[in-house]
Amino acid sequence: MRFAKQFYQSLTLKPQGFTMIIAAFLPVFAIIAMFPVVGAIITHFKDDPDAAIKVPAMVTAPGYAIALLAPFVGAVVDRFGRRRMLLACTFFYGIVGTAPFFMENLDSIIASRILLGVCEAGILTTVNTLIADYWDDGKRRNWLMLQGLIGPAFQPAVFVMVAAVAAVRWNGGFLVYLAALPIFAAMYVWLFEPAKPDARDFVVNDSNMNATGPAFPWGTAAIVGGMTLSASVLYYVFIVNGSMVWQELGLSDPMAISTATLIPSLFILPGSMLFKFASRYSSAVQIAMFLTLLGAGLAGMGAAHTVLQAQIALTLQQMGAGMAVPALIAWSQTRFAFAHRGRGMGVWTSAFFLGQAISPIIVGHVAQGVGTMQHAFVTTGAVGVGLALVVLIIGGRRAAA
Repeated sequence: MRFAKQFYQSLTLKPQGFTMIIAAFLPVFAIIAMFPVVGAIITHFKDDPDAAIKVPAMVTAPGYAIALLAPFVGAVVDRFGRRRMLLACTFFYGIVGTAPFFMENLDSIIASRILLGVCEAGILTTVNTLIADYWDDGKRRNWLMLQGLIGPAFQPAVFVMVAAVAAVRWNGGFLVYLAALPIFAAMYVWLFEPAKPDARDFVVNDSNMNATGPAFPWGTAAIVGGMTLSASVLYYVFIVNGSMVWQELGLSDPMAISTATLIPSLFILPGSMLFKFASRYSSAVQIAMFLTLLGAGLAGMGAAHTVLQAQIALTLQQMGAGMAVPALIAWSQTRFAFAHRGRGMGVWTSAFFLGQAISPIIVGHVAQGVGTMQHAFVTTGAVGVGLALVVLIIGGRRAAA
């Protein structure tokens, strides 16, 4: 309790911080809010022969827009400012997100979801940019840790809220997107446009590299994008394919799968706290740490012969997942100076959501090649551990240079 009090007192710009933590949840909210009502929407459009394909595509459609547009949004943020972009995207997120409540055409709903993805690209890119603008590296890690803790804590409440409104009407779940409007109001009151630093400050990072000049650092962006894409593919392996592993272990009932997953999934919260502990070390160590946890957890689930063994392995995987996003964001934020930070975080956002899109495709092909989903987990887990070793080796060489 004493630690929590001291931690809270160490936070600065609290209204701004908590507002952005909640805002950062909106892109995740857009997907998880739909999963409880997918069946009801498919049933409503049962006369459409493609409904079983179109409705899941509707759920994930925003992710493709984010992956495509986030770098361009970042360029706009760098040129015209942070606050106005975030306000506009959050306001229209509430409007566009709610629009399907008034629609009866499935294709129109899918189109509205793509527009929602445009808003999400602006929200996530700008929030991550502002976190770096408002706080130095040490303080921003406190907020990123809280973001990792509070986001997962919101998910059960979202499921309950969506289920409650969907029980009244098949598309009632879309009304929950109105939650963006009070967030917009909080942004309008508390968020401010950060002051631009001295123009000579081109690059700031945790390895004290020399300034590269005013040109956008494309090499750095490629490294950030490649690392984030690789980590994202691994991050979504269990989220998308975990139920198939449980089935191969003999659990076919959805309730049994949920029960087996419940306790290990709680370890995503200690994973976020582990990120804060690991922040005393270099970014290479932090990234290698979560990749090792992700990889060992996936490989352990793939090698498991009993549900208990898989649960123990999943605990490791979830700790890695809890650490992954804040560690990746914190590292990426240090790669770009103020003038390029919007574009840099746009690259990060695009790469992360592209990883979300291609992860099931990659894992599906791996599973076909190795025979079972458990074997695919062993393969992807080994890749994660191998990637961690590469990161450590490269990080060690840079530190020695």
